[in-house]
Amino acid sequence: MSDLPEGWEERTSRSTGQVYYLNKHTKQSQWDKPTSPAVAQVRASHLLVKHRDSRRPSSWREENITRSKDEALDILKGYLDRINNKEASFEELASQFSDCSSAKKGGDLGMFGPGQMQKPFEEASFALQVGQMSGPVFTDSGVHIILRTK
Repeated sequence: MSDLPEGWEERTSRSTGQVYYLNKHTKQSQWDKPTSPAVAQVRASHLLVKHRDSRRPSSWREENITRSKDEALDILKGYLDRINNKEASFEELASQFSDCSSAKKGGDLGMFGPGQMQKPFEEASFALQVGQMSGPVFTDSGVHIILRTK
């Protein structure tokens, strides 16, 4: 019987011979022995700022988005500052300013697992602790702030 938390598997590296641990759900590995069960799904909210090079440069807020990627990042950094300075909540800003239709739900995307989101978004979401907020995350959709909620 293994003393590993649920969802983890112990493996041995073929190149170094060292033991590492594999999350069976996400297929992500780590050298340190895990202390909590592997997560199969997370719940996250996000605030998306699209730019003209986004895969679909339009949203419920703007029919034709013309801002540059740098301008989108500057806007997003302004939102981060407002959240960090407690001038507004994540949910308030996501509801008002996110270029995603999830804005209607304060940015909530619900539960999702590996392979359901664009890779940079997925990796950032799974790396966050519950209640933790990311810095800017770039995907083909635009620039995001992610808040892991479960």
